[in-house]
Amino acid sequence: MHRFWVIPNPENSREGFLSPEDTRHALSVLRLAEGDPVEALSESGRFRAEIRSVEAGRIAVSLLEALPDPEPRLKVTLYQGLPKADKMEWIVQKAVELGVSRIVPVMMTRSVSRPDSRDRLKKRERWQKIAREACKQSGRILLPEVEPPLSVPEAADRLKGHSLSVIPWEESRDAGPLAVFSRWPSVSDLGIVIGPEGGIDRSEMDLFLAAGGVPMTLGPRILRTETAGLSVISAFMALYGEMEG
Repeated sequence: MHRFWVIPNPENSREGFLSPEDTRHALSVLRLAEGDPVEALSESGRFRAEIRSVEAGRIAVSLLEALPDPEPRLKVTLYQGLPKADKMEWIVQKAVELGVSRIVPVMMTRSVSRPDSRDRLKKRERWQKIAREACKQSGRILLPEVEPPLSVPEAADRLKGHSLSVIPWEESRDAGPLAVFSRWPSVSDLGIVIGPEGGIDRSEMDLFLAAGGVPMTLGPRILRTETAGLSVISAFMALYGEMEG
């Protein structure tokens, strides 16, 4: 079933409208018409719906039945050291599919990519669009925000606001995901810090540790930056029960 974000109708809580972009796609590409079933997503929920009317290039949908809430109870913020080229696009897409609540790019010492202010704005707009499409594809109802890049001190300060913040680090040998979960079995708000290519510099690690970050291992294999974050998200989503039916 085709899935769309809908704009709520303030005059009728059981109705919504497709965005202009989705309207063009529905009419020109998918050839949908009145009465066709769709799935509607909005911040108020996820619904089985159908196209009620197509008038003047505008599609109205009727919200027929609420569907199960797909949002995880565990709120995850991914602090991703800026990687090279288009790796960040892949990371944003897959992290949103896995259920993160927020993505924060971080300019680290070993980040090869160092966009200027204009590039940062363009990249953020691109990343947010990718997040929106991934959110729709995976049936989520809350759109994760991709923030502007932070410095390491700014990111370290943000770690203090989470129930738990973990930092996979190649020099850590003490605790993997299961050991972390066993020690903190009731976390509701998790921060995950991932280094760029080349990893996290020791001075940066000291800042994260001083802010309460917990170093952890992902085993004896060295993972690429675009693999590490997704592995940690998947592991903790499973351990905290977010991958059950």
